[in-house]
Amino acid sequence: MGETRLIELRRITGQIVVETGLRIGGSQDTMEISGLDNPILRNPANAEPYIPGSSLKGRMRSLAEWYFGEIPVGGDVTKPDVTGQTARVFGIPARDPSREPDRDKQRAYQSGPTRLIVRDAILSQVSRTEYANGRTLTEVKSENSINRLTAVANPRPMERVVPGIRFDLDLVYRVFAIEEDNGEIDKTNFDNVFLVALALVQADALGGGSSRGNGKIRFDNLMSDGQSLSLPTLQFHRQTG
Repeated sequence: MGETRLIELRRITGQIVVETGLRIGGSQDTMEISGLDNPILRNPANAEPYIPGSSLKGRMRSLAEWYFGEIPVGGDVTKPDVTGQTARVFGIPARDPSREPDRDKQRAYQSGPTRLIVRDAILSQVSRTEYANGRTLTEVKSENSINRLTAVANPRPMERVVPGIRFDLDLVYRVFAIEEDNGEIDKTNFDNVFLVALALVQADALGGGSSRGNGKIRFDNLMSDGQSLSLPTLQFHRQTG
């Protein structure tokens, strides 16, 4: 294997704008009479809601794997298609390449670390100021599961971040020169994989309960190292015949 060098760090910033109630569940550390069973995740230092980097990165990767036809074997996230585009961007398990008989997989395990760093998205200063001035950050949405035979309702109150709240987006994309490619593969994957994954999340949803209306978000004011950044138009290929 030739020389591997980190040649570029691209910082991507912007905001995540909540368009329908956003639910990323937390844990209830204490039991309270009439307390909420399904709270959202909050920063323990200031009780503000935030979006974990793991939640955003996981949704980006999952949607990208479906989009590019690179779903892990048996759905097991510990067994990704290591030779695929998404694996190079989002990361693969560590493995000694010399133990891998397949040449393509050897190259994949020699391609370096994950290219994408997704930081926790904290409450934006705009939304923090609005909250200090009396704006509501969250709501409790009551849902019911109804027995199809008896029509008995089982209420499920769930906390959600309300529409209009903004979170600060902060990502880092790393470009590595592997052997003699001068970083061209990673630069291509920035446009063809990373930006597509962001567009997929915006078109789909983030967090829990997306099929019931939760989690529609929009990326706003996207910038890459100070330059305006636009998301691509998604191209879906339909089989015929």
